[in-house]
This record gives sequence, structure tokens and C-alpha cells, in this order.
Amino acid sequence: MSTIEKATIKFDKKSLSDKKLKELYYSIKLPRLIEEKMLILLRQGKISKWFSGFGQEGISVGCTAALENDEFILPMHRNLGVFTTREIPLHRLFAQFQGKELGFTKGRDRSFHFGTMDYNVVGMISHLGPQLAIADGIALANLLDDVKNTTLVFTGDGGASEGDFHEALNVASVWDLPVIFVVENNQWGLSTPSNEQFRCAQFIDKGIGYGMEAVQIDGNNILEVYNTVKKIKSSQSKKPRPFILECITFRMRGHEEASGTKYYPEGLQDQWSIKDPVDNFEAFLLEEGVITEAEKLRIESEIKKLISDELDIAYAEPEINVSTENEVGDIYAPSSNEIIHPTSGDTKEMRFIDAISNGLHQAMTKHDELVIMGQDIAEYGGVFKVTEGFVADFGKARVRNTPICESAIVGAALGLSMKGKKAVMEMQFADFVTCGFNQIVNNLAKLHYRWNENADVVIRMPTGAGVGAGPFHSQSNEAWFFHTPGLKIVYPSNPIEAKGLLLAAIEDPNPVMVFEHKALYRSVSDNVPTDYYTTEIGKARLVQEGTDVTIVTYGMGVHWAKNYLESHPEVNADLIDLRTLLPLDTQTIFESVRKTGRVIILHEDCLTGGIGGEIAALISEECFEYLDAPVVRAASLDTPVPFAIPLENNFLPKERFEDKLNKLLNF
Repeated sequence: MSTIEKATIKFDKKSLSDKKLKELYYSIKLPRLIEEKMLILLRQGKISKWFSGFGQEGISVGCTAALENDEFILPMHRNLGVFTTREIPLHRLFAQFQGKELGFTKGRDRSFHFGTMDYNVVGMISHLGPQLAIADGIALANLLDDVKNTTLVFTGDGGASEGDFHEALNVASVWDLPVIFVVENNQWGLSTPSNEQFRCAQFIDKGIGYGMEAVQIDGNNILEVYNTVKKIKSSQSKKPRPFILECITFRMRGHEEASGTKYYPEGLQDQWSIKDPVDNFEAFLLEEGVITEAEKLRIESEIKKLISDELDIAYAEPEINVSTENEVGDIYAPSSNEIIHPTSGDTKEMRFIDAISNGLHQAMTKHDELVIMGQDIAEYGGVFKVTEGFVADFGKARVRNTPICESAIVGAALGLSMKGKKAVMEMQFADFVTCGFNQIVNNLAKLHYRWNENADVVIRMPTGAGVGAGPFHSQSNEAWFFHTPGLKIVYPSNPIEAKGLLLAAIEDPNPVMVFEHKALYRSVSDNVPTDYYTTEIGKARLVQEGTDVTIVTYGMGVHWAKNYLESHPEVNADLIDLRTLLPLDTQTIFESVRKTGRVIILHEDCLTGGIGGEIAALISEECFEYLDAPVVRAASLDTPVPFAIPLENNFLPKERFEDKLNKLLNF
């Protein structure tokens, strides 16, 4: 018999057939027996870490079984039952746990930190909250395509304290997104009990604040979980809107095995063992005659054999063959990099900002699947009026005002990408990117490297000083992202390339950050091709040629350098506009430095930790024997950006650049 002689949980079969009940029994028994095996393998050193879902299987299995296979589910690290109920091949799961090529991340990430689009599962990252907003984006894509699917995403009671929880639920409510936010309330965040995590009595109380319906159920009752999710799904198909589903449960083992459970009060685990979701369901089915003792033993035997056979396949998989070339070459999703040329020679004089607006409008026309999002970008047209008039042409479904929640909108953009759409997010000011930093550097940037999924997301970044806007609207923060493999960064200096690089970013399937200098928006103009065209990402431009010195710069620095050279015709310089910061065009830089023997790197960002330091190091390593003078950097002061114009002028490097260049030429 089961370890529980008679079910202590009250199960209601409703209209479920015996066949369906047996399917659910198999589905909940499978992850329990896998976990028992994994705990043995952990002690044997055959896997490195294990996050136990022991005691919570009813939630994972009940939720997943209630969804259709084409509906997305976003699990956490305690949701083995999601993966098994979706019938993901066990040998691949086991290879994933062992860090082998046969797994889903090619050994690059561990446990359940992966997704698989073949099974419509999107895994978590260790930061717990960001997957909630991805669910918003997936649900938004379904709404836009009139697909009546539900999206279900998990969080724990501890993880619900993160800001991502609030942002994602607020966006889902404002946009009426058909998402089920499942809160697995196991009452502990690692070793910290609920009364030290939050002071609300229950999570369903939060529904009032978000204006959404909320339901609380016994998470250890698989039938209650299954039937509740089915009911919510049916309701959402008729009237799309989000739900909070709070599942009360308990984590019987440690947060992960190494942490243990010594912090639990005496007797607490014994109390919850009586409510075990697997043993109780098994006892219920035996009581009801749905299964016999012999059937129970046969199912256990079948599952154990399956686990053993699938483990043998995983064990037979050789250790990963390490290749630096493969690792470095797999940072980005494949891109054609095909340059789109204007089909005619027609041009029109446009300011920098007009070129951006024109390019974005043409992209919206060309790509029906493109959605743009940002604060005040709809009727108001954005604070810089880049999207003025777009709502009339494309509608509010594709030109979306957002709440003030940068993290959720970056996450939603990623969710749109996972459903085959393109997304452009306007960061109202580049300074505000700090509020979405985690999504960018840990989700967008690492996604393809981790599990081969691309992030077709563009983030527009109005940046830079010179407009008297002070410390929080003037920062040059491109170096924060230059350090992050998997991102692409473009930084145009003129209207032609502002349009071309933006369109190239939209065409590229990888995450691209487009830095647009605010002081250039309305101060520079050019004759810009009126057709749709792209400028190559990853290729610098030689603005003018010379033999005395190489000036390497980008953005506003190009204009400072041009102004200097125009007023000093005796200086014969190579002026390189990087245009793309990541990936960096080192070939153009090195060829120029080897020719001139002198180089100065100019950027508006602060000196310490700026991109110029990395470029200087590369030049020193690759061109040392060609240098006739030290590599020189000119940059802004190592202070926040001041507000008063005299202070701001002193902060910026224009005058220091001229002094340093003169000294370099006279070295």
C-alpha cells in the first residue's frame, strides 16, 4: 500500500474518466520517482546540484496537464513535473543535469535553466522574477494574433517579493493579458519563513490591488489544481484577462540539497508529510478502485525501467568536446548580415530625429509582426516625438503605451520575440535602463548562448549630455553593455546612419541596443535616402583619411573631431566613426593605427571604465611595434553629469580632447 493508507486530501473527480485519472497518476508518479533517483545520483557525484520539488508535484503536473501542448508554460527550478508532463525525452533531461551535449544547453547552463520551443517551455534564470514578464509578451502575441491560448507562469512566494512580480502583474492587468500567475506558496524562501518575507495574509489579497481575479487552492490536491486551471482557461478564452492562482503547499526538502532543512521547526515536515500530493492521490485512486495494488506496482516498475533506460542513454553520451571556436562563435543567432540598398536615388533632407522616425515608420510598414512599446509613445508620440502620428497609421495594438516599468517591458519584448514577432522598445531616456538592466544582460544577451533561442528585440536609447539635463537624463552608459557578450550595440553619428543602423537592428534577429544622442536629434541634418535601407552592423566608417594620427570615436565625438580638423587643416588625420561598438570593428582600427603610428580615442562617457580603455588595450596588444607615441584617451570627467551649463561644458571632453591631440602630435 501507499505510505498513506487512506487519503487525507479530499479529491473530487468531477467528470474525469478513470483513464484520465490514471494518466494523471502516471504523470505525478513519474517526477517523484525521477527525483528519488536524482537524489541517489547527487550523493554519488553524478549530478552537481538538485532543487527538490518533493511535495509540490501536484502543482507542476496539475497545471501542465490542464494546458494544451501549444500553450506556453514558464516553470521554475522546482517544477520537474512540468518538463515530464510535457513528455520531454528523459534522456535529454538527464543529459542536461549532467552537463552533456545531449542536453538543452550544451553544458552551458544547469538544471532547469533552459527552454525548448519544441515543447513550448521557457525556463527560468536564477533571478526568479524575469520570466513573469516574458509570459506577458507571449500572451500579448496571442492577443494580437487572436489566438485563444492561455500562458501560465510560475513564481514562488519568496520570489513574489521582487519588483518583477509587481511589474509583470500590473502590465498583464492593464493590457488584459490571458496569463495565469501561479504562486507556489510553500511558505519558505530558502531558510526564511513567510512572516519575514511579506506581511499580506495571502497572495489572493493582491488581486484587489492589481484589479485581477485571484483564486486560492490546495496545491497538494492535483485534481483541484487541474480542474481550477481548466476553469480559468475556459474563462480566459471567452474574456482575456489575467489571474493569480495561489497554490498552498510545502517544500519537504531543502531549497537545494546542500542547504538542508535544519531551519524548519520540529514536527513541521511530519505535519506536511500527511498531505503528500503523490501518496494521497495514490491512496485515493486505490480507494476508488481506479487502480489496483497490482497496477500500482506495475506502473512503478515501468517508470523505474524507463528512468533506468533513459539514464543509460545519457550516461553513454560522451563528455563535451571543448572548442573555444564553437563557444565564441555561438554568442549570436545566425544573421544574414545582408545589406539592403536603397532602390532609388531619392533623398530628402532630414534631421537626425526625422531619420529615426522615418526608418521606424518604414519598418512598421514592412514588418506586420513588429510591435513598438514605450512610455508615452502612442498618441503623445514619445517625449522626443519620434513616434508622433504612428497610432493613426498602425493602431494602438502595435504602438503601445506602457506603464513605467522598464523591466517588464523588456521582458514582454522578449516574450513577443519567442512568438515570432519583432519588438522595439523605446527607453524614454538611456539613464532609465538601470530599471531593466537584469532583463537585458541576463535574459536577452545570454538566451541564444544558453539554449539556442534568439531575442529579436531592439532597445532605443536616447543618450548623452550637452542639453543641461543633469545627472539622470544625460549619462553615457554604453560601456555598461559593451562588457556583455550576446548584445549588439550601435551608435550612429549622423541622420543617414541613424536610419540605416536602426533598420539593420530591426532586421537582425539578435538583441540590439541603439544609442541615439539627444543633442543630435534636432541639431544635425543630411540628405537621407527615402527608401528602406540598412547600414552594416559591425563595420566602422573612415570619415576622412590622413597620415599623421588616427582619431577613434563615435556619436557626438565624431562632430567634436570634425570641428577640430576643420579648424586645423594642417592636421592630417584618419577619423574613424565606429558606428558599431559591439561587435567592434578592430580591423579598421588596426589598419589605420599601423599606418599613422599615433592614435587618440575620444568618447563622451567617463574616462574610467569607458570603451576607450578596451580599445587602447587592444591597440597596445596588436599594434605596439607600429606606435610612435603612447595611446591617448580623451573622455569626460569621472563624475556624474552636472546640470549647470558651465559645469557640464567642463565635464565634457571637447577641450581636453584638443589639448591631448596637440600634445600627441608633438610627442
